[in-house]
Amino acid sequence: MRIHRVEIEGFGPFRGRQIVDLDAYAADGLFLIGGRTGAGKSSILDAVAFAIFGAVPRYEGGEKRLRSDHCAPDDPTLVSVELTSGDTRWRIERSPEYERPKKRGEGMTTSPATARMGEVAGGDVVWRAAKDRDVATLVAEEIGLTKDQFLQVILLAQGRFAEFLLAGNNDRQKLLRTLFGSRRFEDYEKEIERRRVDAEAAVADGRRTLDAVLVHAEALAAQLSARGGADGPGPGEGSDDPGADEALVAPGDGGVGPAGDRPAPGTTSASAEEHRLADLAHAESRARHEIETAEAAEAEARRRRDAASTAYDRLRADREKQTQRDRLRATLDALEARADEIDVARDQLGAARRAESVRGAIDAATRALAAAAAAADAVDAARRAWSAVSDDGDHDPAALDAIAAEAQQHIGEWQPARDVERGIAAKERALAELRADEQAQAQALAELATALTAIPAERARLDEAATVAATAAAGAVHAADRVASLSAQLDAAREGVRLAEAYAQASQAADAALRAREAADAHLADLHRRRLGGIAGELAAKLVDGQACVVCGATAHPSPAPRADDHVTADEIDAAEESKSAASRAELAASDARRDAQRALADAEARAGGRAVGPVEDDLVQARAERDAADAASAELSRLEAAKHELVAREQRLDREREEADTARAERAAAIRSLDDELARDRAAVGAACGDAPSIAARIDAERDRAAAATGLAQALRAAARAEEVATDAADAVAEAATAAGFLDVESARAAILDAERQEALDSRIAGHDADLRNTKATLVDLELLVLPEEPVDVDAAAHALADAAADLDHAVARLAAMRQLATGLADALAHAEDAYAAIADAAREASVVRALADAVAGRNMKKMDLETFVLAAELEGIVEAANRRLADMSAGRYALQHTDALAYRNAASGLGLEVMDRYTGQARPPRSLSGGETFLASLALALGLAEVVTNRAGGITLDTLFIDEGFGSLDAETLEVAMRTLDGLREGGRTVGIISHVEAMKEQIPAQLRVERSPQGWSTVTQ
Repeated sequence: MRIHRVEIEGFGPFRGRQIVDLDAYAADGLFLIGGRTGAGKSSILDAVAFAIFGAVPRYEGGEKRLRSDHCAPDDPTLVSVELTSGDTRWRIERSPEYERPKKRGEGMTTSPATARMGEVAGGDVVWRAAKDRDVATLVAEEIGLTKDQFLQVILLAQGRFAEFLLAGNNDRQKLLRTLFGSRRFEDYEKEIERRRVDAEAAVADGRRTLDAVLVHAEALAAQLSARGGADGPGPGEGSDDPGADEALVAPGDGGVGPAGDRPAPGTTSASAEEHRLADLAHAESRARHEIETAEAAEAEARRRRDAASTAYDRLRADREKQTQRDRLRATLDALEARADEIDVARDQLGAARRAESVRGAIDAATRALAAAAAAADAVDAARRAWSAVSDDGDHDPAALDAIAAEAQQHIGEWQPARDVERGIAAKERALAELRADEQAQAQALAELATALTAIPAERARLDEAATVAATAAAGAVHAADRVASLSAQLDAAREGVRLAEAYAQASQAADAALRAREAADAHLADLHRRRLGGIAGELAAKLVDGQACVVCGATAHPSPAPRADDHVTADEIDAAEESKSAASRAELAASDARRDAQRALADAEARAGGRAVGPVEDDLVQARAERDAADAASAELSRLEAAKHELVAREQRLDREREEADTARAERAAAIRSLDDELARDRAAVGAACGDAPSIAARIDAERDRAAAATGLAQALRAAARAEEVATDAADAVAEAATAAGFLDVESARAAILDAERQEALDSRIAGHDADLRNTKATLVDLELLVLPEEPVDVDAAAHALADAAADLDHAVARLAAMRQLATGLADALAHAEDAYAAIADAAREASVVRALADAVAGRNMKKMDLETFVLAAELEGIVEAANRRLADMSAGRYALQHTDALAYRNAASGLGLEVMDRYTGQARPPRSLSGGETFLASLALALGLAEVVTNRAGGITLDTLFIDEGFGSLDAETLEVAMRTLDGLREGGRTVGIISHVEAMKEQIPAQLRVERSPQGWSTVTQ
């Protein structure tokens, strides 16, 4: 990365715009930034850091005084840097937040901080980011260095140079963490530590889970033991194993006891857990035996219940059959009582079914009669239409067809003439329009000729008026200047009138203040005189017999002076002196005001030229009139010039219009003659074809109406004949159908007809009655054959016996279900306990591995070195290696830095130590044991080594620009020479190195210099 140019304005000690052109030093490679202390040398580096990152290293953690104190309220504050990163040249501009005057109104407002960054191409800037956040993102993408990396490898600012060498392990760790972004390893450490805690918690959770499962299983075993004794079989029943109950032994005998006899959760040993698991397995075996006993009892209870149920079902069936028999007897009597009613419905349904064969013929006859009547009506209407268009009277259909055909033939013969007739009206309108256009064009030609004739006279009039207006407008500028001058003079004269009044008032006030001050002087003098005159009485008032007089020392006071009635006190003197002082100040202020008023009046009179308001107003009115007249003449001249141009354009336009009108007039005359001839031919042809009709269209319409009436009457006659024939045939068919169906006449058949819904209802009613009667008789016969007693069968005793047997079965089933539930729960709990026990072993093995890894990563090891420190130690070794390549030359091979991972004291981070190997003694020394010059050389070597490693980690960034702001004054001449050789070597590869120093020897050895000098006004300037 190379920095080309820095621009600073209103920043730090710089008020005006300063430009630092670093490309000017590219040929030398090494340049000195010099100037007196406090002139602002380091502020140049501050500006570079602020422009790129928006931060200044010197102001971290404190007040950020970025805007120059020398700036006026309207002065801007802006810093910009142009640099090249990769193949792109960038420009970054920043301005901090500062107070500025409001653009409208009074007071101050806050100008917000701004930032933007863009590509420089061909002298122009294409801005890519215009917000602070976007600029920060673009800087991170294109430059590739963080602020801390930039300050450590490019801009070696004051106070940071030896920081890395002399830092403690913890501080060095913080710096390396910032530069190399190793905080992620701390995150890895936290993640592994979290996994360790989770793994150990998983083991503890597993033990708690196992204990909970064991507690649950032991409770189930206790319930099984209690239920086996309480609900189990009596003496001589149940299990054949006399020692089965002893399988569930009491607490303290190695069996399963209450929770109070077990070790607390988390302290149970593996052997105790195994013992409890074995006890539960024994209890689960006992549960299976209890199930077998309960199953046998349940089977016996079920057999007794089934026998009682069979007896009860038999008696209940006989009772139900008795009830059914009695109900069927009553139903049969009711059905036989409705037999006559059902026979009537049966006859009605038969007649309706026979009438169905006649229904279609009746409907057809009805429709045929209606159609014949409608056809007769249509014939009457068609005859009326024919009579309206013809006097020939009635005809048969064939004659009417011939008349219609003849009419259509005539229409076809007259149609061409009708088309000609239709076009006559359009042609007449077109001819009228052509003749109207011809007259309008003639009128337009006359008007064009008149207009062209008047143009020369109008041109002469405009020329004359323009000459007059130009003469009048020539004095417009002079008139405007005179108006401005007289306006200012009038304002001054009016101000003089106002100031004369103010001066008179100020003079009166000054005179009054003088009189007041003189009165206060006289009053004070009078008070002093009266006080001195009565001082004897004042002293006498303080005399006390036996005490010495302050004036003569006598202790006897035979004749003290009396105190006057108008005696003046010290307080009155003080008040008078204060009044005099106030009057003096008032007089001074009034005198100053009179002097200011006099000066203002003199200035106004000078600007008014010593003239009064009236004459100046008269002159101004005349001047404004002259100016307005000149302005009006100028405007009139402009209007006349525009009118002259318009007149020329109008003359050209009128000439073109006259030529076009002549051509159009000739074309229309020819069109009128042609269309007039064509109309004459059409009128003759139409007159020959009209005959007696008013027009061919009327003749065709009349013939078309006659043809339509003839065709309509012929069709109506034919349709009426067909409808009458159909109606006769339908009447004959319906009479035959009624006779064939067994009806006396058609009306009898029509009366017997029922709709489908009514027939279905009758059929359903008849069929239901027949089926009920048949089924009732059949069922009743079967029941009568059983020879059941007439008295009701008693079923209550059998029901009570069945209820008792069912209760015994329910008890047995419930006990068996309870035994099975307890056994199942106990088996599941035992399986869960065994799974939990196995899971604890797996979790414990995993926790052991994770714990060992967490201890190693967290630094709980012999070296007390965590993972992040281990990684940073590797980076530190690379930095030391790079630094030693320079330190060997600078120290003539005596010193070498070396990394040490020795244990640090107290809580300091281990593994990031630095020591200096002194090859003269063969002993390692702490960095703080070096002298000032040696510390500088080691710090410089370490800083350059650090810069090399950091830039390599940042993607191999090239450092084409480097600034060093550190104390070269601590070096002796020989060491300074070594440092200069090192700095000189930094120029290799085209790098530009800027050094801030006061050392005279460096000023002599580095000819390329940038001077920062303080001006007499206090702000600084830059000279290259």
